[in-house]
Amino acid sequence: MSSDDVRILKSVIGEPEVVEDGWLELKTATMAVQLAQAPDGSIPDAEHREPALRQLDRVRRAVRRLAPSFPHDADYLAALDADLARWAGDGLGVPDFGASLAAFAPQRHRVDGLRHLVVFPMYTQNGSPDRRLESLLVEVIWPEFVARLETEYTNRQFVSMRLVDFTPGYESNSAVLFPETVSVREAPEFTWGAIFSDREAARYRRVVRAAARITRLTLPADAERMLDDQALTERTFAMWDIIHDRTHMRGDLPFDPFMIRQRMPYFLYALEELRCDLTAFREAVAIRLRLTALPAPDTVDRATAEHALMVQYAVIFDRIFRFAITGGRVRNYDALGGQLVFAWLHRHGVLHWTDTALRFDWDGVPDAVSALGSAIDELYWTSIDRPKTAHWLAAYELVRSVLTPHPASRWARGLPDDVLAGPPRGYVDAVLDDEFPLSMFYEALERKMRPVIASTAGIRGNAA
Repeated sequence: MSSDDVRILKSVIGEPEVVEDGWLELKTATMAVQLAQAPDGSIPDAEHREPALRQLDRVRRAVRRLAPSFPHDADYLAALDADLARWAGDGLGVPDFGASLAAFAPQRHRVDGLRHLVVFPMYTQNGSPDRRLESLLVEVIWPEFVARLETEYTNRQFVSMRLVDFTPGYESNSAVLFPETVSVREAPEFTWGAIFSDREAARYRRVVRAAARITRLTLPADAERMLDDQALTERTFAMWDIIHDRTHMRGDLPFDPFMIRQRMPYFLYALEELRCDLTAFREAVAIRLRLTALPAPDTVDRATAEHALMVQYAVIFDRIFRFAITGGRVRNYDALGGQLVFAWLHRHGVLHWTDTALRFDWDGVPDAVSALGSAIDELYWTSIDRPKTAHWLAAYELVRSVLTPHPASRWARGLPDDVLAGPPRGYVDAVLDDEFPLSMFYEALERKMRPVIASTAGIRGNAA
């Protein structure tokens, strides 16, 4: 993209009144369509069809009114209008927005502050499993230091975004926009993935502030700054996410990196997500050491080094305070990862819960985190030569070496021969929903933090 292109894109904000009025019209019409949709996204009831068609016409008119303010999305918005028309013309069956999904390409316009208009029938991860027509107004978060970082940690598909406004599907815990959630008949090749760093940052700030107060944790000064600065925390999460996201495709992987689509014991997902977060932590340590040693760092170098330190705090505190106690206890792999980090740091003597107060030995934290990352890397490297179920058993032993399984665990007692000799599904079925229950520390913390965690659903960046 040329410098002239960047200048033009940065200037695109539209007439404020047109954008505001058009957006409100689009949002209202979209919500009216949602009320008539079945779980698969269709509108099967004849009595609702005519009103829904009128609302879809309102959606189309609002999109056309808004389109001039989003010239970088012109191909997508034209394809969207055609998909909306086709859906209406086909009788409002299960929607297929494959053409507009293929045309939407936010990864081509990673310009800080640039806005996109997004309309798709979709489900929302960590939100509703039902497909609903959703409308989003989003803004790219792409500071100069992240743009330079991406040349080293190449990830052409990743986009960090801010939620400006949205329809009810995002009044939830969802902080992602992924193409695989869109209703299509045949999925295209996925070329982008968006993380809403503003929502992640806002949740982090609210949860960590409360958890630090409850556990009487004295935060380092730089970690304290994040709790007072939403923009700083957003940029920190953008740095964390770009390294985390690319890690799924790199390393000695004994499996498809997109194993979330496979049926495996949930502790495998916990280790994979944790591997990516610990990689981000370790890379942040290395980046900061390298840049602070430069004799004459430029402005971008200094910003990168500053945020690299913040990433380290973010990974630790988000994992142990939010991930560990967010969501239910049914195969919650993110919670398991958070529990594992806490217990590992405690066992390695750099986290202390003494006299009902939490304390870290920060000088020793990087080495302890690196050791956990190395243990997972070793598991992966060794498992390339193992059968799948043998890898599962080895992974369980790694988790079990740190966390105590449920007393009724069949895995902990040793799976019987009929399961061991049988198909992999038997291994999966033998895993308890809550194979590794919360420790006494986390049981007490979860009770006190429950209202805070609940309050973060649908949170906006200015509400932390």
